[in-house]
Amino acid sequence: MTTGTSGPDGATPDLMFLMSWATHALAQEHAAALSDLGISTRAYCVLDRGRTGEFTQSQLGDMCGIDKTTMVVTLDELERAGLVERRTSTTDRRARIVTVTPEGERLVAEARRIVARLQGDILDAVPSRDRRIFLDVLGRLVDGRLSTFVQTDRPARRRSSRAA
Repeated sequence: MTTGTSGPDGATPDLMFLMSWATHALAQEHAAALSDLGISTRAYCVLDRGRTGEFTQSQLGDMCGIDKTTMVVTLDELERAGLVERRTSTTDRRARIVTVTPEGERLVAEARRIVARLQGDILDAVPSRDRRIFLDVLGRLVDGRLSTFVQTDRPARRRSSRAA
């Protein structure tokens, strides 16, 4: 196993390390795979979720795990690129509804193909008999015990990668 995978007792796998490493590596691969399309993984998430219905900026931010400030910046970029449009809600004049444009729909369809290939390639490293179990367990954690974030005065931060 990779250095750092054992927990404090030396025998039990270090869940935090394993999940953190896998998340960071997967995020980097997604970012690299989507870079040719000129969109970030955040932008992909917003476009992908946004194409499924009429959502406010706030709702999309919640669906993608993006804070309000980052969501505004992301939507500004997508709007400048002609991939989304924002309009005032008919039921709440303070809320903005995000609509994916036809160009955004075309781009997200291409991005979905890229992401599907990437995820397939990654999951090919897991024996086929274990894939369903692996994804089921991750889904149970995310939908259950790890579905909410604990509030803390010192939130966890990931050190950014530096280009060599």
